[in-house]
Amino acid sequence: MDLEAFEEWRRASEEGGVRDADFDTLSSEPLEPLYTPADLKDNDYDRDLGYPGSYPYTRGVYPTMYRGRLWTFRQFSGYGNATETNRRYKFLLERGQTGLSVAFDMPTLMGRDSDDLQSEGEVGRCGVAVDSVADMETLFDGIPLSEITTSMTISGPAAMIFAMWLVVAERQGVAWHDLQGTLQTDILKEYIAQKEWVYPPEPHLRLTADLMAFCRDEAPRYHPVSISGYHIREAGSTAAQELAFTLASGFAHVELGVGHGMTADEVAIRLSFFFNSHIDFFEEVAKFRAARRIWARWMRNRYGAADERSLRLRFHTQTAGCSLTAPQPYNNVVRTAYEALAAVFGGTQSLHTNSLDEVLALPTEEAAELALRTQQILAYETGAANVIDPLGGSYFVEALTDRIESQAERYFARIDEMGDGSILAGMLQGIEDGFFQAEIADAAYRSQRLFEEGRKVVVGVNRFQRPPREGEVSVLAIPPGTETQQVEALERRKAGREPKAVENSLLALEAAASTDANLMPLLVDCARAECTLGEMVNALKRVFGVYRESPAF
Repeated sequence: MDLEAFEEWRRASEEGGVRDADFDTLSSEPLEPLYTPADLKDNDYDRDLGYPGSYPYTRGVYPTMYRGRLWTFRQFSGYGNATETNRRYKFLLERGQTGLSVAFDMPTLMGRDSDDLQSEGEVGRCGVAVDSVADMETLFDGIPLSEITTSMTISGPAAMIFAMWLVVAERQGVAWHDLQGTLQTDILKEYIAQKEWVYPPEPHLRLTADLMAFCRDEAPRYHPVSISGYHIREAGSTAAQELAFTLASGFAHVELGVGHGMTADEVAIRLSFFFNSHIDFFEEVAKFRAARRIWARWMRNRYGAADERSLRLRFHTQTAGCSLTAPQPYNNVVRTAYEALAAVFGGTQSLHTNSLDEVLALPTEEAAELALRTQQILAYETGAANVIDPLGGSYFVEALTDRIESQAERYFARIDEMGDGSILAGMLQGIEDGFFQAEIADAAYRSQRLFEEGRKVVVGVNRFQRPPREGEVSVLAIPPGTETQQVEALERRKAGREPKAVENSLLALEAAASTDANLMPLLVDCARAECTLGEMVNALKRVFGVYRESPAF
């Protein structure tokens, strides 16, 4: 590199002047005007990049990436009751969706039945209501579980929901060993960001360990835990915080499994990850590339993983819900397309593209179809899937990848210190101390200040505004009668059960909770007996108790 020529260019660029703008990333990281080989003087190709499908996996987890197989088109869907959502699934599958992703309503996410007093007004509103195996059976009616991967975004009562899903597979005649998909089950991020927990952390983690061991033995192709950074980012974190807290949770789950008699490999090969793809294109690409490199190094060096599959960080991506705006909602189509492109250039294995109306309500069929078409155009028309890691080697992208990695490592050191050498203990201590919550809150506050000062531009909101247009988009309305119908259906199902079978299965579950027995087989027995979600959750509450967060502010 000709340093004299570089200095001559720098002097000329400074004399030319610059526009009044903050030349930072979305996470407020300052950027140089130009990146050169000097920014990568310590970068070694074989050590830091390598080749796709080979350590350190910076350039992708599979040798052929999208030239061998495109990412899974997985639209996140669910509303009203199981019948309505089943129709939406079939609508999307007919239009080329390749994987299902279940969105549950708030009562289900909190482990409550639709007839619970605390569920009133929320049944079917933000997702589908699932009270028992009967709802789950309707949800997948006419959809063979042996032929499609199913993702379920739920953490607190994940084990109970999974038990119902297994019973549906049984009734379809599908062997558990053939099931593929992902269950979120990431309770640590609930305490950090999303707040949908049921029990204190330790009992929740016990259920997670039971689930991991059960899937190892009974459903080995299924991913029982999807470590989620998405909700951490939606809560206001920076890209580096999302990456660090997510991967730390992944390390914590490896330690959890090892502490319950599994090997690091038995845990890691069944873990998947879930990231947010935000609007800062290059920062997101760098984040995804850094994530793979960090995971591979830590799994090999810290946890002694021997199986190559354990070193491959595989992840699902969803475009950023918090980047969508109610004013000028069609701008959201553009935002989502760029965010999806960042996920693809970052090497995702699965992708959900948000619909333009999600900031207003659950998506209409038309909006969901357009979001799916966004992925299909990206895959089949743009050429984005033709070359593996097309931004690899860019001075800017590699320097940004290194920077985000370094920031994440500083967080890992802090968490490790809080846990006296254990990432799992450090995560629990950080949750109890409010460390993660405070870090995210500070980042969110800084971002909001920049927006209010006009330094962070959101098109159509604080710049380039126009008056709203009446009826600009159609909005999906959940009929008022949906909740009544769901509650009435639940009452009929309860009345038609064998009471003794329900009572015995719940008593057995409660008794086992006080032992070291794996609770998954007992939850499956409860599901077979038509026990409701709330009944199973409450049986364990009597042993585990409930959790109330200590105020942080």
